[in-house]
Amino acid sequence: MLNIYENQVAIITGASKGIGQEIAINFAKRGAQLVLLDIDDSSITQAKIEEFTKKVISIKCNVGIKEDWENARKIVENTFGRADILVNNAGIYPFKEFDELDIELFRKVINVNLESAFLGAKAFVPLMEQNQSGRIINIASNSIGTNLTGLSHYMASKMGVIGFSRGLANDLGPKGITVNVVAPAITRTAGTSNLPEDVLESVWSKQAIKRFGEPQDIVGPILFLASEDAGFITGQTIVVDGGMMKL
Repeated sequence: MLNIYENQVAIITGASKGIGQEIAINFAKRGAQLVLLDIDDSSITQAKIEEFTKKVISIKCNVGIKEDWENARKIVENTFGRADILVNNAGIYPFKEFDELDIELFRKVINVNLESAFLGAKAFVPLMEQNQSGRIINIASNSIGTNLTGLSHYMASKMGVIGFSRGLANDLGPKGITVNVVAPAITRTAGTSNLPEDVLESVWSKQAIKRFGEPQDIVGPILFLASEDAGFITGQTIVVDGGMMKL
C-alpha cells in the first residue's frame, strides 16, 4: 500500500471505536502519523495502529471543551511540530421526540456535533497555516434529507456543520487549506447496535444499495478528500449512504 500520507499528521476525533477507529487505521496504513482524540480510552485503536507504525499518540479530549482542544494542540505541536489533516468525526445522536426534547439536550448536541468543528479548526488551522496546506473533513449525516423523527436537534447540528464548512472553506482557501464534509447514513457500529430494528430496516430499504453501511464504506471518501487528488475540491458535501439521498 502506497504511503501517500507519509510525514503527514492526521488528527482524528472519536477515534476509540467505530468509524473513527476505522479512519485512523486506514490513515496509518497509508503512512500517516496519527493523533487519536476521544473522551474514551483509545488504547485499542492505538494498538491496532502500532501494527503499522509507532508514530501514534492518544489524547483524552472532550471535543465540546475549548481547553481540551488547546491541550491537544500543544501536545501535537510539541510531538510532531505540524498538523496536516483534521477529521472531526466525534458526535452524538440521541433520539428524542420533540415533545420530550429540552434545551439542555439540544445545546449538548449542538456543542458536541457543531461547536467541536469550530473548536477543532481554531486549534489546528494555525499549524496548517505554517505549511500553507491542510485538509479538514467534517462529518455530517444523510439524516438531514430523510423523514426520520426524533432527530430535530441532531439534524440542526449536522446542517450547521455543512454551513460552517462552506463558510470556512471560503476563509481558508487562500491559505491552501480545504474544508469538506462527508455525510454518512446510519452505519453499523457499537453506537447504532441498540437502535430499533424497524428504524434500521427503514434506512436500508430506501437505499439503492440494499445493505447497511459499514465503517469501511465511509473511509474511502475521507481518504480521497485528504489526498492531493482532492486539492481543488472544497466546501463540498459527499453523501455516503448507498444511494438514499441524492444531490
